[in-house]
Amino acid sequence: MEFSEHIKTANVENVVLRQPLHPPSRGTLCVTGHHLLFSEREEGSARQVLLLLRNIDATEKSVENLWGYSGPFSGRSERISGSSGTLTLKCKDLRVLQLDIPGMEQCLNIAHSIETLSCLDRVSETYPFFYRPPDLSLQEPWGLSSPEKYFNHTKELHGSWRLSSVNREYSVCPSYTTAVIVPKDVNDDMLVKVAKFRQGGRFPVLCYYHQKNGVVIMRSSQPLTGANRKRCREDELLLQAVIDTSDKGYIIDTRSSQQAQQARMTGGGFESKSCYNNWKRLHRQMERGKALQESLIKLVEACGDESHNMDRWLSKLENSKWLSHVQTALSTAGLLAECVERDGHSVLVHGSEGTDSTLLISTLAQLIMDPRCRTVEGFLALLEREWVQAGHPFQQRCAHSAYSHTRLQQESPVFLLLLDCVWQLWRQFPLALGFSETLLLRLATEAYASDYGTFLCNSDQERCLLEVKKKTHCLFQALLRPKEREIYSNPLYEHTELAIWPSVHPQSLQLWKGFFLRWTKQTRHLEEAQEEIRNMVIEWGRLVLS
Repeated sequence: MEFSEHIKTANVENVVLRQPLHPPSRGTLCVTGHHLLFSEREEGSARQVLLLLRNIDATEKSVENLWGYSGPFSGRSERISGSSGTLTLKCKDLRVLQLDIPGMEQCLNIAHSIETLSCLDRVSETYPFFYRPPDLSLQEPWGLSSPEKYFNHTKELHGSWRLSSVNREYSVCPSYTTAVIVPKDVNDDMLVKVAKFRQGGRFPVLCYYHQKNGVVIMRSSQPLTGANRKRCREDELLLQAVIDTSDKGYIIDTRSSQQAQQARMTGGGFESKSCYNNWKRLHRQMERGKALQESLIKLVEACGDESHNMDRWLSKLENSKWLSHVQTALSTAGLLAECVERDGHSVLVHGSEGTDSTLLISTLAQLIMDPRCRTVEGFLALLEREWVQAGHPFQQRCAHSAYSHTRLQQESPVFLLLLDCVWQLWRQFPLALGFSETLLLRLATEAYASDYGTFLCNSDQERCLLEVKKKTHCLFQALLRPKEREIYSNPLYEHTELAIWPSVHPQSLQLWKGFFLRWTKQTRHLEEAQEEIRNMVIEWGRLVLS
């Protein structure tokens, strides 16, 4: 497909741009296959605004006939006549831009181009396949981590665990990587049978080894016991091999007991006590899917309410239930970390599909327990392992954000919820995490619209088929370049081997203003102050070292 087919009007003069934190400006608007480019034409100004079309969540247009005078720009008023149109662009990063475009036809043409090019169906037509920064090479190895690297790096695993290539052609589980870490006593034939017993083929695999006591975190999808209480002997043996001679392990099911019971009626289910007698099942209900998406929409609506009524604001914030989801995620992750760190027992985590809330709490638990995950590189490697490689369907979940008028069943801001929870940890433990809030904001933006291929597709298999690792650049590697790393590092970071246990009391949790209110003047002033403090700390550190 030629992008030019969808661009009836490529350039428009005398466009007025209104955007948060900036005065209105007049200039030239240009539409390309992947971007909107606005160039200010005021005397002495060469300012440009480049917006990735993929970042646009919704386009609203209005057209009117005009006769009169335009507003002053650089001290001038201009007589206008004819028709004009206004495009309101609501972005996935929560920016709201307004374009006043002279000429009704030009306005409608621009709107049509944006609506078409902002939601291209084919992944290979998106911008990451065209992006070629001068300081990155496609010849470099792609990514920071993999099951192979994790297994080889964790020598303690080699006695009782092995690296299996049973999924080398993605035939056993489409959403897993080609290599997985499993108990040494479980052969590949058994794994194939276990995969048939678990939804989507997501059989239990190791995601974390706790070096302090040698216990592990496993993750999977729900067992397909169904109404007839179907059993799988190989699945039972696999879980028994995980705990070996230990007295018991825990299964944390991210559904309520009632939801798990209801799942049996549609072929799903849970591990029964009689078949898994050394495992204790704990239910912790976590919302997902549509409920989480609606929560985000309500929160963003509340943040955009300009009535300045405190009671109304607090009511809307509470009704969105977003902070309740944050609290549930952190408390469930804390429970998982307690089972491993304090009780010394291995844990299997799953919900129904095992691609959303399962990954959320396993990631947070590792951040709580393991200092290696709290550096910039360690955190990015953790995200790659637990989200990108573990089969979180980014393409489906992040297709739209809070403004879109079209809703797809698969959309859900689970990854954004993770970043919010990490921000809560970062705020409660400002010295314990080696990265800054700026990194979290960058990741929140990139997950929805990116120049890089890291968050494309829904699984490792899809990335392989589309040659994402050969034809696009890796975001995580780009963030570790020296200049970037300095921006995203926490200058106050102090390494600690201790676990960081978050408080989940209501008074301990706050709205993530840096993201949800990032385009307001108050938040921008706070950011500027934080940046100044950061620069002072870095300069002080340099003086001490010299």
